[in-house]
Amino acid sequence: MGSGQIDDQRSSARRVRSVIERLVRDGNAVARSDGTVHSLFPVAVSAAEGEALREWVSLEGATRTIEIGLGYGISALHVCEGLLGNVGQTPRHVALDPHQATRFANCGLQFLEEAGVAELVEHRAEESQIALPRFLSEGKSFHLAFVDGNHRFDGVFLDLVFLGRLVRAGGIVFVDDYHLPSTRRAASFCLKNLGWTLEEASAVDDPHQWAVLRTSAGPDTRPFDYYVDF
Repeated sequence: MGSGQIDDQRSSARRVRSVIERLVRDGNAVARSDGTVHSLFPVAVSAAEGEALREWVSLEGATRTIEIGLGYGISALHVCEGLLGNVGQTPRHVALDPHQATRFANCGLQFLEEAGVAELVEHRAEESQIALPRFLSEGKSFHLAFVDGNHRFDGVFLDLVFLGRLVRAGGIVFVDDYHLPSTRRAASFCLKNLGWTLEEASAVDDPHQWAVLRTSAGPDTRPFDYYVDF
């Protein structure tokens, strides 16, 4: 990568940062699509969680990331900021959200455009349990995943199991709303049965508690009847 491209990425990262700071400061925004006013928080990740997410993208040297639940795009902006700071291949982020045009009035896509990173992000208006297995059949792979979609146990469980195969061996799955029993229980299966490890977790009283899981680095050699209660 040439110095010009590196400078461009740094400039783009600064633009993303300015949009993040504006949204966090204002706390609300007007949807360009229909003029509705949206309170961004606490639906969106907090500034502290966003910073942690960006740092993990940076630490992992990620250039290919995936997100379940685009929402207001705050997490995606932090991911993109981290991606732009990693010198290497052209960064790409995939965001799955079937409710972007309805529940969120396309605000997430709007903020990504304002930050100048819309071309980095591939949004798919699909449910993750439909899209993720197709990604597997297409041979897609990612360095890091962020999970903040369907919070029911079965939804989180499916997201984690599929992402465990889509994220590179020993890669990171960053999980939002870890305080919810459904989310924690699904993560517990991966920790106790799939050999994943808990790398970091926010305070237990955090209203948006999050956890960072690392997938198993080795091949799956469990016998066919392997099971550990979780």
